[in-house]
Amino acid sequence: MGTLNVRSSPFEVFFIFLRLGCVCFGGPIAHLGFFRTEFVAKRRWLSDAEYADLVALCQFLPGPASSQVGYALGLRRAGFGGGLAAWLGFTLPSAALMIGFALGLGALGSLDEAGWVAGLKLVAVGVVAHALWGMAVKLCPDWRRRGLAGLVGAVMILQTGVGTQVLMILVGALVGRVWFGAGLASPRSVPTVPSSRTGLLWLSLFFIGLLGLPLWAWFGGEIVAVVDGFYRAGSLVFGGGHVVLPLLDAFTVGRGWISQESFLAGYGAAQALPGPLFAVTAFLGSAINVGPGGMAGGVIALVAVYVPSLLLILGVLPYWDRLRALPAAQAALRGANAAVVGLLAAALINPIGLHALTDPARWAFAVVAFAVLQFTHFPVWALVGVGAGAGHLLF
Repeated sequence: MGTLNVRSSPFEVFFIFLRLGCVCFGGPIAHLGFFRTEFVAKRRWLSDAEYADLVALCQFLPGPASSQVGYALGLRRAGFGGGLAAWLGFTLPSAALMIGFALGLGALGSLDEAGWVAGLKLVAVGVVAHALWGMAVKLCPDWRRRGLAGLVGAVMILQTGVGTQVLMILVGALVGRVWFGAGLASPRSVPTVPSSRTGLLWLSLFFIGLLGLPLWAWFGGEIVAVVDGFYRAGSLVFGGGHVVLPLLDAFTVGRGWISQESFLAGYGAAQALPGPLFAVTAFLGSAINVGPGGMAGGVIALVAVYVPSLLLILGVLPYWDRLRALPAAQAALRGANAAVVGLLAAALINPIGLHALTDPARWAFAVVAFAVLQFTHFPVWALVGVGAGAGHLLF
């Protein structure tokens, strides 16, 4: 991630991420594409290599990868307040819409087949393809790294299990340690903030919550049980928003807190909204028949599911920064970065492309979106609006 570089106020970070939270459609991989365009290509807050390092770290940790990357970017730019501002700004739009949906906006009907949603998904294809191109050029400059990225991509297309992404990044790091160690004698500067002692405190809080909340739930009533369930879902899931759904289903539908039909309705609505899919927890907290319900229940569920991943970022970053300053770790990160390119390529094919590119017209739409991003300076947020309007007319 590089040296902590506080240059912005939390308010500035909040409004940047608030805009991204309104336009980032397409799931966590697409979000990472939007982030790269905004913070690497446009604002130059960090380099492609630093960004890929950060993505690799967040893929290792449980929780929503794109939200964790956003939180870490805000932390890097504006300190602890900047991290919270980034998370709040990126999550607020989708969370507010999900709570509104739970409170009665279901009269809008199904959004899955809406033409404007199709347009947004196709713009997301263009965003991911543009991000993939930019990262591949910089992070895979030689045949060995291109080959490693291609191998990882092929494996990810054939095997999409929950732990495969983490395994592929680990394999990439091991290969990089062997292949790319030459000429890396000078370590990077080691960041001094936050301290390792502080990191240990955050990690201790994470495990206290993970182990202590189930015990407290025996005596603390419905609200503590709700907090415990959502906290554990955020603590134990690898692979992002789609993977958390079985856990959420098990302790909400499985306990009789919400009907299967309502659960699926919330999940379907979340697919059509910008921002992180984890925001579906705001819907569940509002709609379940235990705890406070309503807006308060939605906020409690949302915070509970995100707290563990934010604690992990705060706890792991100090050790991560010191580790990646070592030449051996730099070599490993070259391989891990190539693996990240392969992961992005596989995700562009499946599920993003497979579900969005269903006919020649949609292929053409996505190619035009990619070309606009690749060869012009047309802003992404404006392309999202144009894509939604064009999708409404065409599909």
